[in-house]
Amino acid sequence: MLNKYCMKYLPLNPEIFIKNRRRFIDEMKPNSIAIFVSNDETPVNGDALYPFKQNSDLFWLSGIIQEDSMVVLFPDNPDPKYREVLVLVRPVELKEKWDGKRLRTNEAQNISGMTTIVWLDALDALLQPWIHLADTIYLDTNENDRKASLIRTRDYRYVDELKSRYPLHYYERAAKIMKELRAIKTALEIEVLQKAIDITDNTFRRLLKFIKPGVMEYEIEAEIWHSFLSQRASGPGYNSIIASGDRARTLHYVANDQECKDGELVLMDFGAEYGNYNADLTRTIPVNGKFTRRQKTVYNACLHLHNYAKDLLKPGVSIVDYTEKIGEEATQQFLKIGLLKKTDVKNEDPENRAYRKYLYHGISHHLGIDVHDLGTRTEPIKAGMVFTTEPGIYIEEEQMGVRIENNVWITRNGNKDLMKNIPITTEEIEAQMKK
Repeated sequence: MLNKYCMKYLPLNPEIFIKNRRRFIDEMKPNSIAIFVSNDETPVNGDALYPFKQNSDLFWLSGIIQEDSMVVLFPDNPDPKYREVLVLVRPVELKEKWDGKRLRTNEAQNISGMTTIVWLDALDALLQPWIHLADTIYLDTNENDRKASLIRTRDYRYVDELKSRYPLHYYERAAKIMKELRAIKTALEIEVLQKAIDITDNTFRRLLKFIKPGVMEYEIEAEIWHSFLSQRASGPGYNSIIASGDRARTLHYVANDQECKDGELVLMDFGAEYGNYNADLTRTIPVNGKFTRRQKTVYNACLHLHNYAKDLLKPGVSIVDYTEKIGEEATQQFLKIGLLKKTDVKNEDPENRAYRKYLYHGISHHLGIDVHDLGTRTEPIKAGMVFTTEPGIYIEEEQMGVRIENNVWITRNGNKDLMKNIPITTEEIEAQMKK
């Protein structure tokens, strides 16, 4: 019987997770223990559950995507066997008949690179003496700056439980360390991310041959699903945006239920998830395969901003300064293509600049295990970070929206566009669609 947790993607190199654990342990205080818990299984309706999605920090440390898992790190444990512990739910034959096979010890060891596996129902007897030996307890919560939900998830409930049981220990935030570490990708992580990007690349090329007047947005979305799954991706990393015509001005349009008409552009924002790492691509193409003169003018202005943004991304650059410089360049481009007048710029509100009428979102976000990945937005850019670059131009008067997005890895020797092989110019797009 196949293990339900040997996912569609091929096995990842366990060295990814071994190295990640070392990085976290190096940041821990002396004589401290860190405990990470998996996400909840979330009910939908009746007896149904949403598809389980692992806690990103726990996955980053272990590669384990099974529910009811834990990672315990206690580098100063007197017993070397228990310095790195992976906790799993014990396989039960009856449950496996319904839900599929659970991880066995050797399987979990191969995935995570951890040698000590403890069953969840045996953990308490071990964990209590470990905590008694430790002075400090690191616990994890969701500190993604974009977090919007107030639901008290398992990680927060576990914090409450531990603080109630062990009130006199010192507590530290694992998430503060995670925000720094996860923002800096190792070369091994980039290999997995590149696979997600290559799958996305193949899918985009497929769409260029598929799209024509009369196709429905949901048919394009279906092609994306089919192409992703056929290439071993887990599926889309986020809800695909397939927005034709004026719907392209809605940034998170996901209804995908309208017809793509002759003469319109269709904006497609989608990316594959492979090995829990996510690509994030946006391209805007003509439904009929040929840009009009005006569409090409607007598209090329957006492409200019895209390339300008990529050139600015370097270690040491402030995100605030980066965004400000792109705003200055956008102003010049919008003057050039007739969206702004000099009087608009002269009289603009410094807190709501004139260009914001046509470009009303940020240009970049961190990318990785989460599509909007962990990483500070206030400190300078560092080597190892992965950013999207995604300027857009949205023109209500012309019922048009254009956005162009690639994924860029920042290195000490300059940035590397991980999507450099994906068609991006109007000439490349038209040539591919003509085929």
